[in-house]
Amino acid sequence: MLAILPHFEIKLGDFRGSIVNSNLQFPNRVTNKINIAIDGYSSCGKSTLAKAIAKNLNYIYIDSGAMYRAVTYYALEHGYIQNKGEIDENMLVESLHLILIQFKYNSDSQEIETFLNGTCIDKEIRSMQVSAHVSAISAIKEVREKLVRIQQRMAENGGVVMDGRDIGTVVLPNAELKVFMTADVEVRAQRRFLQLKNNAVDISIDDVRDNIAQRDLLDTTRAADPLRRASDAVILDNSNLTEEEQFSFLMVQAKKAIDMKTLV
Repeated sequence: MLAILPHFEIKLGDFRGSIVNSNLQFPNRVTNKINIAIDGYSSCGKSTLAKAIAKNLNYIYIDSGAMYRAVTYYALEHGYIQNKGEIDENMLVESLHLILIQFKYNSDSQEIETFLNGTCIDKEIRSMQVSAHVSAISAIKEVREKLVRIQQRMAENGGVVMDGRDIGTVVLPNAELKVFMTADVEVRAQRRFLQLKNNAVDISIDDVRDNIAQRDLLDTTRAADPLRRASDAVILDNSNLTEEEQFSFLMVQAKKAIDMKTLV
């Protein structure tokens, strides 16, 4: 069973980045409950693997990328991102207090859906338009500071699987298991292309490849918390691995980390 967030609200206006409402009671610290941080490049399958691991361990899954995508979507909808990609950072930062992000569990699809100010935007935040700008939005210091504080609070009691770009290096530097996922650019482009085509998005493989390359560049070179592998992270190159093989590999690592924590 996946210990998901059935109804979880995040108000960015709180300077401390606090959780304003939740009907989920986080588990008390249990000896062998660990935190698992999964970082890596875009379109590596981080979320798919993180969900599977969380479900197997009955842990809470937190999609940090959905938070940044929600802020990006808000910026697009309010005209803070111009046609040439220029961002009005001042206006966005001043508007952060108006942003309410919610994670709600859909019992029919058995998936977590992302809501922005009361509206489900789960499909919209996966669009190419959002993907084209999310790395730039994520690089804004004030946005990162607020979201990082919230993410840290969400994981403070352990039993969390969180994926993103800076989870093992910034958000959860003390996570008992850190994983860095990577894959060949062409493999990632093909995966993302098929995903978009299955969602009836009309786009070329060249555009997908270019988007991934651009995101890689922005994610690894931004001044605020760039994407990099934590020194103690396990590397998982899944270029030639099936989802089942990735899951089996990571479950072995997770069980080792849980056993180590139990012994401490």
